[in-house]
Amino acid sequence: MRVLTLTPFYPTATDDAEGCFIAEPLRELEQFGVHSCVVAVQPLHRTRVGSNAIAPVASWVRYPCIPGGIGLASAGTLLYASLISKVRKLHRYQPIKLIHAHAALPCGHAAALLSRELKIPYVITVHGLDAFFDKQVRGYAGRWCERVTQFVYRSAARVICISDKVAENVAERDKAPVNPTVIYNGVDARMFAPPSAASPSRSILSVGNLIPIKGHELLLRALAEVLPQYPDVSVDMIGDGPEYQRLTRLASECNLTDRVRFLGRQSREQVAEAMRRCMMFALPSRYEGLGCVYLEAMSTEKPVIACRGQGIDGIIHHGRNGWLVDPGSVQELITAFSTLLQNLQLRRQIGEAARRTILNGLTTTHQADRLAALYRECVA
Repeated sequence: MRVLTLTPFYPTATDDAEGCFIAEPLRELEQFGVHSCVVAVQPLHRTRVGSNAIAPVASWVRYPCIPGGIGLASAGTLLYASLISKVRKLHRYQPIKLIHAHAALPCGHAAALLSRELKIPYVITVHGLDAFFDKQVRGYAGRWCERVTQFVYRSAARVICISDKVAENVAERDKAPVNPTVIYNGVDARMFAPPSAASPSRSILSVGNLIPIKGHELLLRALAEVLPQYPDVSVDMIGDGPEYQRLTRLASECNLTDRVRFLGRQSREQVAEAMRRCMMFALPSRYEGLGCVYLEAMSTEKPVIACRGQGIDGIIHHGRNGWLVDPGSVQELITAFSTLLQNLQLRRQIGEAARRTILNGLTTTHQADRLAALYRECVA
């Protein structure tokens, strides 16, 4: 089966983590008889990116787009116009059985128009923030985005959601019945394997863009509270973003300058190694459709601290294979740190249970198997 994968997220020459959750299952799909023809898309107003040498080969297509909310609502039509000639040629050379678009805007909308033109079914995956675009786009532009998104969902052969949380949001927001299918993202359990020996590290690792919703400020404030009792503990933050300056100032104000390391953006291998090295993983984000970094840390046998009410709480069972706190609660995060720091056996038990959770159903092979089965249902 030949599937056209249409995505705005894909690894680049300078960032192999960008869209890794799209690229990594593609190799696994081959063993289930699915060949993916990948088209990665990028607006013309953004800096051109180079192809990643390790990810499955993708054709990059740049399309005109008005920056901002109005641009998001109309981008699918402009992307379709940029794609139709190329996709027609691909389809003539070797027929495409299905289009798999990632995110409703712009790729889902372009897929809907391609589907109508070429009589090919399409499926759409809703990843996270694309299910909550009204938090980013307000007013008339937001309503326009909503109308286009509803058209995309209703026209799709299947709406795939990466967690129950995202599925609930899609079902609640759409005025017409939409029956989402949940297929969790998977983890490369070989790359994100446990350490070969116990690590002496006393670091708490956090991986994520430095933006307000990720909760890095809570990490620093909680660390400041537990440090007097655990003076050898530190926090390593991987990621960059607009919060960097504010977080470095906060670290200084809390007398944490020598206990916090801002490591910037790192490669997948570097992230995997940091997860093997750390004592525990924490990202108290108040919005995550799922959060692949939680799964990756779980795969390395580390206890993970995340927030309730997010996509990950469909996987983490509090106190058994991870730890959940209320979004925005510094006190609960302090309690989580204190409980786990003082109990090595509990950390080991939670970490081992976390790894089993991944191996029992959340690897990239599991994800590819479920996707292949869904593809066949849609083209039957």
